[in-house]
Amino acid sequence: MSKNNNLAAVALITSLFFLWGFALNLNPILIPHLKKACQLTDFQSSLIDSASYIAYFLMPIPAALFMKKYSYKGGIVLGLLLFSVGALLFYPAAAVREYSFFLGALFVVFSGMAFLETAANPLITLIGDPASATQRINFAQSFNGLAATVSPLLGGLFILSGKTLTAAEEKAMSSQELGAYLDKEASSVQIPFIVISIVVFIVAVLVWRTAFPAVTDENADELGDERRPLGSRIAELLKNKQLMTGVLAEFFYVGGQACVSSFFIRFSEKVALIPEKDASTIYLPLAFLGFMIGRFVGTFLMRFFNPVKLLLTYAVINVILILLAVNLHGREAVYTLMAVWFFMSIMFPTIFSLSIRNLGNKTKLGSSLVIMGIVGGAILPPIMGRVSDMFNIQVAYLVPGISFAAILLFALNNLKVKKVNVVAGH
Repeated sequence: MSKNNNLAAVALITSLFFLWGFALNLNPILIPHLKKACQLTDFQSSLIDSASYIAYFLMPIPAALFMKKYSYKGGIVLGLLLFSVGALLFYPAAAVREYSFFLGALFVVFSGMAFLETAANPLITLIGDPASATQRINFAQSFNGLAATVSPLLGGLFILSGKTLTAAEEKAMSSQELGAYLDKEASSVQIPFIVISIVVFIVAVLVWRTAFPAVTDENADELGDERRPLGSRIAELLKNKQLMTGVLAEFFYVGGQACVSSFFIRFSEKVALIPEKDASTIYLPLAFLGFMIGRFVGTFLMRFFNPVKLLLTYAVINVILILLAVNLHGREAVYTLMAVWFFMSIMFPTIFSLSIRNLGNKTKLGSSLVIMGIVGGAILPPIMGRVSDMFNIQVAYLVPGISFAAILLFALNNLKVKKVNVVAGH
């Protein structure tokens, strides 16, 4: 295979990191937008995260089985087609302004993304020189961070109208006027998601037409003795305290991260009276930029400090920041909350690496169990939404505060670990 074709394959795989990062980080825009367009409670709007993360929880194993039969490339093409179809479904969902239709479309989008992530993370390390595998995956992950910064900015510009009715304004409208307003709000997702669908479909065609190099995963048999039933191997791992506490910590991390991000625009509006346009195009992108910078800073600091102690320190800081955000008022509360992103940055990869250390030939299966902890992103945001409906959005931020406290306990339990090889993170 020519060097140019190899570069084309690497470039296309790298683009996948940007695509799923872009889609995932549109959720903080969709939550306040659909809350308004479909007249939802905070609890109902949080189901956007649930539809997304449940797909991530359910699809990796079917994706792995599909790719075992039809190759990584086949899995990527199928994932992109699901992604494209799901994005296209936003058009009729907006036309009928049916929230369950939106949730179904999101589930299809994120089912496709689960295929992409299941394929792209290992494939980027297998294509090319093994000596540069770590550099390739970290380079690809940087595009995921770039997407996290760009996504809320573009989503805020092209989806959010910047107009939210007060209770008095809504009451003063006739049913026809209110219906027209809500229809217009819902329709603002149609063109952006058609564009996303077309772009993703084009990438699917490019992947299909590009010759991928033959890859051999040297660790393909690492799942353990294939003669043993999968259930017995999983049961054995479920008894591993180190792994199970890691799964739980990842559950709280992903759930906490989803909570912090998804309700940020609502928090900014209610606590500091920041318009949704400003919150989505200025404050939220800056927070995600802090997350990306935090990854680089954290990686640098790990050269000099024990990653476990760094994780402990960051968890303590985030608990303090959340408590301040819950008690402060105005823009000071928003600025405090924005700082949380920086200190979340190293948590996923550090927890992941601590969880799977010393698993030997059970590493891949153990990794799959840790990844399933991502279901926290489906469960904790609805809890936060319910707390917000019962009290207010500021009090609801105690939910991610509890998540960071759980990570703090996980770090304390691992303080005796002296060396951790931190992998690229989610």
